[in-house]
Amino acid sequence: MKKKFLYLLVLIGVTGFSQQCPQLLTPMSGTTNVPVETVISWEEITGVPGYRIAIGSTPGADDIIQDQSVGSSTSFAPPLGLPENTQVWITITLFFFNGGNVTCSSIPFTTEAVTTVPECADLRLPANGAVDVNIGTNIAWNYAPRATAYILTVGTTPGGTDIVDNLNVGNVLLYNPPTDFSTNTPIFVEITPTNTIGPNTSCPVQSFTTGDVAILPGCTTLRNPVNGQTNVPLTPFLQWDEVPGAVGYRVSIGTNPFENNILQDAVFNDPETFVIEFEPNRSIFVRIIPFNASGDAIGCAQETFSTAIGCGPFLNPQTGELISLFPELNFPDAVSICVNALPATLSTDAVAQGFRWTRTTQAGTVIEDLSDTREAAVSEAGFYRLEVFNFADPGGNNIPCPAVQDFTVLVLPGPTITSVDVQSQGEGLQLTVNATGTGDYEYALNNEAGPYQDSNVFNNVPLGNNTVYVRDKNELDCIVSKLLEQDLISEGFPNFFTPNGDGINDFWQFVPPPNAQAFSLVSISIFNRFGQLLVQVDPNSQGWNGTFNGRPLPSTDYWFRAVGVNNEQFTGHFSLRR
Repeated sequence: MKKKFLYLLVLIGVTGFSQQCPQLLTPMSGTTNVPVETVISWEEITGVPGYRIAIGSTPGADDIIQDQSVGSSTSFAPPLGLPENTQVWITITLFFFNGGNVTCSSIPFTTEAVTTVPECADLRLPANGAVDVNIGTNIAWNYAPRATAYILTVGTTPGGTDIVDNLNVGNVLLYNPPTDFSTNTPIFVEITPTNTIGPNTSCPVQSFTTGDVAILPGCTTLRNPVNGQTNVPLTPFLQWDEVPGAVGYRVSIGTNPFENNILQDAVFNDPETFVIEFEPNRSIFVRIIPFNASGDAIGCAQETFSTAIGCGPFLNPQTGELISLFPELNFPDAVSICVNALPATLSTDAVAQGFRWTRTTQAGTVIEDLSDTREAAVSEAGFYRLEVFNFADPGGNNIPCPAVQDFTVLVLPGPTITSVDVQSQGEGLQLTVNATGTGDYEYALNNEAGPYQDSNVFNNVPLGNNTVYVRDKNELDCIVSKLLEQDLISEGFPNFFTPNGDGINDFWQFVPPPNAQAFSLVSISIFNRFGQLLVQVDPNSQGWNGTFNGRPLPSTDYWFRAVGVNNEQFTGHFSLRR
């Protein structure tokens, strides 16, 4: 069942979209003395599938470079350089496959005044030193920086002029000889670049050697898809015209005119091939060169088409809106969870048709699928990934349009309440909360929401059941608590005893009050006023009889520290009366 499209509209009109036009990176707008051989580059604009460039001597003009596609490339090297001492205007057009292209404002810079002769030009076709060259070959060379014309001399001996004699061919990079070369003959070529300063007379002579007479195949033309076609399926069946005399075809494919980043010189014996999957929303550039035993066809042109829009973004020419099927995903790079809160449930508010949560390695390899809903439970620290997606359906391909966020789960140790010291304070209590951990902690009493204080001491706490809370200042959700039955101080520990042998109050011992359900102590320690430990009393024993090493102690105040089963600590004092 096909999934319904979900269109996420970014309201950017055609006029407003001009703010999204790229700035020149090299050279920057307004720069002067720019080298004539400079390579022009600009910012990449997210969501723009392709660019076109025109270069002129006035804003919007293309008298230097006619408007041409560069695919997804963000740079362009003018094949013949730029004119010297000229204000040059660069016009970038944002190309959208369904029309509605956006032409940006022209950006100027000024080229240098050339003061030196050009550099030399390298022979490109045939390559310098090539052998068995077809006698019908053209001669081509690379651009020589600062050149505005080329003088060509061709002969069968070094420096010979018997084929071409000092011919100024103009500002071009190709010469088509009027007749074929002789077979099995060395051909010597001298290319002299020149400009207003003069010719470069020090360039070396280059050469190649022809082979036997050979009949090369002609070029071919795309039949499916045809040159210039748009909205081509992502898995097309490429077909081209069969060429008589060709035994095979070299096919190169790229996403811009300057590189074959999809396929390079792949050989096919038949004039067709099935493509597994192109990227959506791309300009595709194809060059097909037929060949036979005599060599490759000469001068075959590059053709282009564009694939289905797929996920976008693409511009709606009627509304001026930029439409994308990619969902918006706003999820943090790291999530901190208090160890007490594990396992924890994470969620996303992304509007999407599908969800996938996974646990991964640090390198991004999926270890475990966690959930296919907008929520997922995590139980440990580590590396995770959230992927949300919508579906595009051009040609029934049901293409997922994902947005992905890799994130880290950090488990915080949180505070640990090791004990709470409880002391009588007038008619109330003083509570001292003892917490350990690596964080910066603050404290609250009887309300998890606070208010919190920096001090771990609470004064004048009413008797009764109180709860203390500790949280990390830097991770406010990392909270621990402890419930205290502090009325044990007044009700469970006697304020005095009278060890005089009359059978009344002869022993001091903790007596659990009726409201202290299932409460018990682990130990009770008794000290004199100098802090000397006198005795440890078993909570299940009769209690302390007021002696030390068998001798009765004097009437005075003594201190105690009692430890509960949950590590609560209760401190206070009482009187011994005789």
